[in-house]
Amino acid sequence: MQIGPYRIDPPVALAPMAGVTDKPFRQLCKRLGAGLAVSEMTTSDPRLWTTRKSLRRMDHAGEPDPVSVQIAGYDPVMLAEAARYNVDHGAQIVDINMGCPAKKVCNVYAGSALLQDEALVARICAATAGAVDVPVTLKIRTGWNRDNRNGVRIAKIAQDSGIAALAVHGRTRADLYNGEAEYDTIAAIKAAVSIPVFANGDIDTPQKARDVLAYTKCDGALIGRAAQGRPWIFREIAHFLATGETLAPPSPAEVCAILVEHLENLYAFYGEPQGVRIARKHLGWYAKDRPENSAFRAVANRAETAAEQLRLTREYFGEAASLAQAA
Repeated sequence: MQIGPYRIDPPVALAPMAGVTDKPFRQLCKRLGAGLAVSEMTTSDPRLWTTRKSLRRMDHAGEPDPVSVQIAGYDPVMLAEAARYNVDHGAQIVDINMGCPAKKVCNVYAGSALLQDEALVARICAATAGAVDVPVTLKIRTGWNRDNRNGVRIAKIAQDSGIAALAVHGRTRADLYNGEAEYDTIAAIKAAVSIPVFANGDIDTPQKARDVLAYTKCDGALIGRAAQGRPWIFREIAHFLATGETLAPPSPAEVCAILVEHLENLYAFYGEPQGVRIARKHLGWYAKDRPENSAFRAVANRAETAAEQLRLTREYFGEAASLAQAA
């Protein structure tokens, strides 16, 4: 899969998720097989670019190429300026958010709310793509609601406006994350444009990735919630798409090593107090498929220091490794 000068190999990408796809998580997912990892959504409002949160979200030092940064807003001039600013700070691909269904985003007429105004979509895409020399991509949903699935028209507008690639989530804004994603509209979008298209929504196994790509004819798969607590899903999907073979799941010992690395990178990136707090949700996700999850989460959430969190993690997964060896 090619986006501008960048080959996305494997064509399996980490979707931008607020509060999740920070630098430590992006780097981990890339190391475990993601061909692309898109940053958390950053605001196009220049008044907020110097806040601690924005500065962290714009920190891309040491990230492997290509660095993809998502921006959000509703004003074409501000989005164009935000694109230039992020390129000056390391972005090699700029992604426009028209897929977020959150009320706090849509209430300021950004994210998927923009899908209601096709003329504004055209102005935003043209202004942003024209502002920078790097590829500009666009993430959308299938439409505003089920009576207004205008994803095909939006995709054509985007392509005509200079957008280099699309990512399409198989739900409308009104659907939020409820029900099952549908892939008919994604297939219709892919058939209507010549630029690369990522399929997104409910892709949570290698087999599902294969089936969705075969059905939609899309160029790549975009993985969101399925990567939470399971960042090795990227190598599993990539291996299956390449060989048709299913990789063995990581052992408890390997999961422990991956998680300890993730925790240590969170502490280093955020500082210990905030890193410990942010790590709690990841600990819950890593343990969510295990029967002892609720007990582990309750204990891990009480940890107040990095040392205590790491000790509890090593003990929990060490016990799991011992049980696996004894079985």
